[in-house]
Amino acid sequence: MSVPRHVFHQTVAALFAPVTPFLETDEVCEIMINGHDEIYVEVHGQLHRTNNRFASDHVLMSALRNLAQFVGRELSQSQPILEARLPDGSRVEAIIPPAAPSGPVVSIRCFRRKQLTLDRLVELGTLTRQAAGLLSEAVARRDNMIVGGGSGSGKTSLLNALASLAGEDERVVVIEDSRELQIELSHVIQLESQPADVRGRGGVTIRDLLRATLRLRPDRIVIGEVRGGEALDLIQAMTSGHRGCLSTVHATLPIDTLSRLETMALMSDVEVPLPVLRVQIASAVDTIIQVSRTSDGSRCVSHVTQVLGYDRENGYRINNLFEGSSEHRRRK
Repeated sequence: MSVPRHVFHQTVAALFAPVTPFLETDEVCEIMINGHDEIYVEVHGQLHRTNNRFASDHVLMSALRNLAQFVGRELSQSQPILEARLPDGSRVEAIIPPAAPSGPVVSIRCFRRKQLTLDRLVELGTLTRQAAGLLSEAVARRDNMIVGGGSGSGKTSLLNALASLAGEDERVVVIEDSRELQIELSHVIQLESQPADVRGRGGVTIRDLLRATLRLRPDRIVIGEVRGGEALDLIQAMTSGHRGCLSTVHATLPIDTLSRLETMALMSDVEVPLPVLRVQIASAVDTIIQVSRTSDGSRCVSHVTQVLGYDRENGYRINNLFEGSSEHRRRK
């Protein structure tokens, strides 16, 4: 007989009690646990060591094993990496010994109960009113948009704000590895990839879901993050009539975002000559939004960039409609 879901919720909450106060506020966006007695939190882009701690590594391991059971994953010496979600939706990445010889290492991306809008991001200083206007117009005309940035730069928050600008009459299909996007529209389909079991069976990849989505009559496709060969499927979807697609990639500058798409598309099992691929990318992507973190830890939109095309002599032709952070431009 299976254990009732609410019992799992209560048990997981109790076992993660040392970090529960941080999960209950929108001020903390990340919790980092380096062994049982070292817990850091990120608040407004700055890291702070807390006085909270688990009683021992054994107690922390018990919490992680309980969570693994809750999500139906294995966590052991032979499977030392866990990707999961807490009952409140917070995303957990954990690595245990022997892969983490000094003790369990855990990062919790906190679930934001109140999703950020473009207006709120303007208030926070993440983007200017001018940039917000450009982004609203791009969503309205159904541009295919890629948000580029480093880890923790605010890509997902911005993607959520952009996707929430879609029309109420649109069918939006969201594909993620772990559900984070909370798009406040009436017709949203949420899909989530699944890892294979210990025998390698039952895995469902982002690429599998994207291919299936094309047959679900989406008005917009939103992919939480493009990481591999699914980039080619997304590019081909964009160039075959699926307008208004949105996704994120890890990249530092707009031109790097296009290069990353190239690299990931080449991971596909479909061989496409590089010159042809570059022309397809330039045709597929309309707008790149680059986000970054400044020296004080704050997040900002540094570029809003049009992709105008590609030619063999000069490469990608881009036009920066907006450039924000001077610090970011100096790195260029």
